[in-house]
Amino acid sequence: MCKTDFRRLILPFTIISLAIACGSTKNSISESTTLEDNVKKENNLYIISTKFGDMKVKLSDETPLHRDNFKKLVADSFYDGTLFHRVIDGFMIQGGDPSSKNAKPGQQLGTGNIEYTIPAEFNSKLIHKRGALAAARQGDAVNPNKESSGCQFYIVDGNKIDERALKSISSRKDIIRKRTLGAKVLESPSNSKLKKDFLRVRQKGLRDSINFYGAIIQNQIDALYDSSKFKYNPQQIALYDSIGGTPALDMDYTVFGQVIEGLHIIDSISIQEKDRMNRPFDDIKMTIKKL
Repeated sequence: MCKTDFRRLILPFTIISLAIACGSTKNSISESTTLEDNVKKENNLYIISTKFGDMKVKLSDETPLHRDNFKKLVADSFYDGTLFHRVIDGFMIQGGDPSSKNAKPGQQLGTGNIEYTIPAEFNSKLIHKRGALAAARQGDAVNPNKESSGCQFYIVDGNKIDERALKSISSRKDIIRKRTLGAKVLESPSNSKLKKDFLRVRQKGLRDSINFYGAIIQNQIDALYDSSKFKYNPQQIALYDSIGGTPALDMDYTVFGQVIEGLHIIDSISIQEKDRMNRPFDDIKMTIKKL
């Protein structure tokens, strides 16, 4: 939702056992490192060229940190000669690993990175519909803030999802999110006594007291969850039903652009034969230029 080791891929739930992860980085890019305001007025259109043809991509102004970082990397010709090193038909195509330049056949890729991450910029308007351009990242276990890789990205392939299936996916994501919030509540310094009391009565098996403290914890979880609840609007539901995507990654990985021309190139790349790490046997190099 920069992939590297298949065994390290993590997604919120088991129906998709693949995450969009990448190698570790050291620093985090901040608002102060974005380009000047006049950059926002520039054309957000870029061309990703491959041996199968071109994809025209439009960056989103709703995600300025990711937008400006991508623009800078392209201006520096960072991506030219890198590979789409991990492709999964019906899921996504992933690239941007600097170590993929001149990589030997069979070399494991996906851990290459640059020395910073980008804070998550989740936006309910930007979903993982087919053609979405999004940032790869390390898994939640080592990256609880879901910060993005400074360079690796993926483009969504996905499958069509009807409203019933979309609701089922959302429900399971909600369960996972609430579990995460439960840990957040208990680890809050302001709840140190609550945590101590809850663990004490649970250890002793005092059911009434467990229920009492559990209700307090649940109320705090619900309050946190309600303030960040995400729901699909009718237009988004219709898009997933008509063109498809990977909704399991929504609000967990930052979408920062969209392929607006050349969607068929995604298919040409995703169906290529590949090794057990999902690296195509025949290298698929890219160049990215600003229009």
